[in-house]
Amino acid sequence: MPQYQTWEEFSRAAQKLYLADPMKARVVLKYRHSDGNLCVKVTDDLVCLVYKTEQAQDVKKIEKFHSQLMRLMVAKESRNVTMETE
Repeated sequence: MPQYQTWEEFSRAAQKLYLADPMKARVVLKYRHSDGNLCVKVTDDLVCLVYKTEQAQDVKKIEKFHSQLMRLMVAKESRNVTMETE
């Protein structure tokens, strides 16, 4: 289970994983208040990508990424649309 150190690497890998097979991809957000850790996990049961952070500034990036994934999931158009990760 690869754990990414930078947000950019994680978001690119997660986007590729989701676009490869949208019906199998899952996203899990987990926050531990006692540690102040936020963990984002994207998996398709074969590959599991993990990004952990303690930085408050990363929350906005994660929120934006999560909303872009949600838009892709409910879109009726082709899944070939790429996400903006900036």
